[in-house]
Amino acid sequence: MSVVDDIRASLGNNWLADLYQEVRNGRTRSYHLDIPEKENQPEILHTLLGIELKVGNRRFACPDLATARYLRIFARIGCSDFAVPYDITRISVVADAMDTAWHQMLLLVQRHKTSAIGSARTRSAMVRKLREEIREIGPGDAMPRFDRETKQRK
Repeated sequence: MSVVDDIRASLGNNWLADLYQEVRNGRTRSYHLDIPEKENQPEILHTLLGIELKVGNRRFACPDLATARYLRIFARIGCSDFAVPYDITRISVVADAMDTAWHQMLLLVQRHKTSAIGSARTRSAMVRKLREEIREIGPGDAMPRFDRETKQRK
């Protein structure tokens, strides 16, 4: 069993791809960030025009802080296509859970480190595995289907 698999097993349901799968099971819309496919260092900026996510030299406008925090998670791992919950009240809760899972993963990488180089390789392997699993789950449709029965539509 590799270190990556060991850390994944230690996280259990707090693995980022598993949390993302729960998001995809609900109503979502796809989102695209034009970012490099590598581990990035995104920043959330509070500007006069609102909140922006900065990844490298690129800036992405965000409607609110919760959405910026959610997008930052995917920008960190270099995932350019992913799903965002359609219900904006869920974004903050999901962003909290995913951010916590990210930091737990980093702590587990620190515990398993054999050297500075080994720690960096483990971290990049974790990010690569997360990116692959999220890519397999997919970003979904651009807009969710509104096929539920309502009072107006029967």
